[in-house]
Amino acid sequence: MRFLSDWSLHDVMEDRLVLETGKHHMVLFPMASNIVRVFLYRPEHPNPANTWSIDPHGDLAREGRNRLSTEGFDTPPWRWEETADGLVVEMENLRLTVRRPLRLEWAVRHQGQWITLARDRSTGGIAVARHGSGVEHYMARNNEERYYGLGEKSGDLERSGRRFEMRTLDAMGYRADRTDPLYKHIPFTITRTAEGLSYGIFYDNLSTSRFDLGNELDNYHPPYRAFRAEDGDLDMWFLLGPAMLDVVKEFTRLTGGVAFGPKWSLGYSGSTMHYTDAPNAQERLGEFVDLCQQHAIPCDSFQLSSGYSSIGAKRYVFTWNRDKVPSPEAMVKRFHDAGMRVIANIKPCLLTDHPAYNEVADKGLFVADSDTGTPEISPFWDADGSHLDFTNPATQQWWQDNLQKQLLELGIDSSWNDNNEFQIIDQQARLAGFGTPLTASVAKPVLSLLMVRASHDAQARHAPDKRPFLITRSGGPGLQRYAQTWTGDNRTEWRTLRYNQRMGLGLSLSGISNIGHDVGGFAGPRPDAELFIRWVQNGVMHPRFTIHSWNDDGTVNEPWMYPEAVDAVRQAIELRYRLLPYLYTLLWQAHEAHEPMIRPTLLDHEHDAQTFEENDEFLLGRDLLVATVMEQDARERTLYLPDNHDGWYTFGGDQHFAPGTTITVDAPLEHLPLFVRAGTVIPTSERIAHVDAERDDVRALRVYPFAQQGQRTVTVFDDDGESHLDQGPGALVMTLELVCDDDSIHLDWQTRGHYRPAYHELRIEVPTGDRRTLIVNGQQIAADASVPLLP
Repeated sequence: MRFLSDWSLHDVMEDRLVLETGKHHMVLFPMASNIVRVFLYRPEHPNPANTWSIDPHGDLAREGRNRLSTEGFDTPPWRWEETADGLVVEMENLRLTVRRPLRLEWAVRHQGQWITLARDRSTGGIAVARHGSGVEHYMARNNEERYYGLGEKSGDLERSGRRFEMRTLDAMGYRADRTDPLYKHIPFTITRTAEGLSYGIFYDNLSTSRFDLGNELDNYHPPYRAFRAEDGDLDMWFLLGPAMLDVVKEFTRLTGGVAFGPKWSLGYSGSTMHYTDAPNAQERLGEFVDLCQQHAIPCDSFQLSSGYSSIGAKRYVFTWNRDKVPSPEAMVKRFHDAGMRVIANIKPCLLTDHPAYNEVADKGLFVADSDTGTPEISPFWDADGSHLDFTNPATQQWWQDNLQKQLLELGIDSSWNDNNEFQIIDQQARLAGFGTPLTASVAKPVLSLLMVRASHDAQARHAPDKRPFLITRSGGPGLQRYAQTWTGDNRTEWRTLRYNQRMGLGLSLSGISNIGHDVGGFAGPRPDAELFIRWVQNGVMHPRFTIHSWNDDGTVNEPWMYPEAVDAVRQAIELRYRLLPYLYTLLWQAHEAHEPMIRPTLLDHEHDAQTFEENDEFLLGRDLLVATVMEQDARERTLYLPDNHDGWYTFGGDQHFAPGTTITVDAPLEHLPLFVRAGTVIPTSERIAHVDAERDDVRALRVYPFAQQGQRTVTVFDDDGESHLDQGPGALVMTLELVCDDDSIHLDWQTRGHYRPAYHELRIEVPTGDRRTLIVNGQQIAADASVPLLP
């Protein structure tokens, strides 16, 4: 590697400046008032020429986006000036200075003065490979800075002092507190400065890379942080907050927003490898339906593990084992009759003895070996296989045709895109690149993303009137624009419960909040009854709730696995179904406004320094604080309630606590400590067996008033649960105004939209027992009375 030093101004354009430094061009883009981008590349060979990570309007072509394009961005007012010691690019509140020798420095206008937020290391900032490809970036590090993000990473939420590797890996049975790397590739960090300001840095580079956030010390350099990529260019986006939430929302928008899935995707989704691995798989799957009904467990879908596609002990995508599943159509109908959708597991690698292998190879649909041009061969599921090249339009068509014929036409509702880390051994293996060849070293997460995109497009064509729902295990930035995800094949132990939660919050801070975990643990021994109950209580408070397992001892994680625990498990799942209207509104807000669905407490309470201490609480939306019991044998829970100026209620409303206090509450095994911010309204529904808009005819608004005086606006969204937002019967958006004074609680709302739900009234609940006069839409009513939904 060599550090870049000398540079000169090469060109000035309406929306960019171009510098020349050795064999490289450095392009400075003022992308928005809060975004500046630095792109360093060799003009004759940008590597790669396109990106699939940036999609500000959610309309990215499958061929990707040219890296030199500013389409989709409105260049803000900006000015530039070349001085004796550098060049300044200045917008209203953000300024980038390029120093001599080459160093980058970012500043923010704060309270009328420019404050330096970040700068490159004084002893060398940007280094490039002398031969071949690869890039390094070194920034000065302040010990008072806090680092967050990087997506799905193990250990604590705050990343200071650690080193991480970005490389998609099938980390079966990982340890949630320390294993690295894992399944996803999200090279994005958020820095909170000593002054309480925040900024994000996104390196749009999908090669194997490493982040050092203070683990490494070098006597010849001042304290620094480092990004090192084995291949590709330096394409760096600087996102100014100034609050962390601003950074999170901007990055979510930048990478394509959040898919708005159907309402049923928020219900309980059953799954286990045991059923489809059984020789009588269809019979066992039917038993799951019967047992849900027998134990009164609400359920909306079942995830069909890959055993349905087995020949012997191996898995062969887009095949059916008719000995295990004699009639897939009848199997699907059994689920549909019970109100459950079926989600089928699919994999992007064909084993070399797959029935379709030779046909696919002859058509050139596989990633190609760098030496021979024949299909690359890599280990896959205890055998050898070749990975499909989704940068080839013909591969996408083959995939979509098979998904349609082998699954969707049989009644399968959705795809579970699994084992899609694309662990290709030959890093220089060749991809078609839509006509511009790529190497696997710079594009593996692109293959994951395009696999999911192909599945999404097939489902959308098959059922054009319904919103597609997909699941993916792996991917890079932007995976959330197509699919829900989870944190992979975790290990059954108490520490997984704690650190999976942190992993999920790390994903949420990185633009991916429609997530969950394998409840009960996937690998290892089965959970005991206590751990299973606590895990279920935690799982029902995440956007994705799935109990999934492949236990070493051959047992199965199911809601009824412990007779003595069934009541507690059912109670937790029933709570989730009561909260579906709230969850659904959160999903809509994630789609419409880029609001993260799950959030660390610090995200909404940056003014409260205590929330930056590592903790075991999180927020579901802005208003529900979840405090799962994470310790074995614990029957009480100590937690910190953030300073929100008006305090918190228990969900049941029986207690009110002052803000900014540490409390200890009882937490018997059947109880999930759950708290609600004072001054809000939570929509709820009655318990239902599964999502059904026609039967969802009882709704309530739970009012948690300000303890004294206050005013708050709350939005509630509803529709039929599956039509596109601009189609079908439309939507219903309620804007609620809650106003409290010393004598009364006023709740008024307005509605917009054409959707007319099965419920015509709303029961107004005040679980806190507040005795102030309750006035709803101008009329005094008693608590628990019902009022018309529409005037």
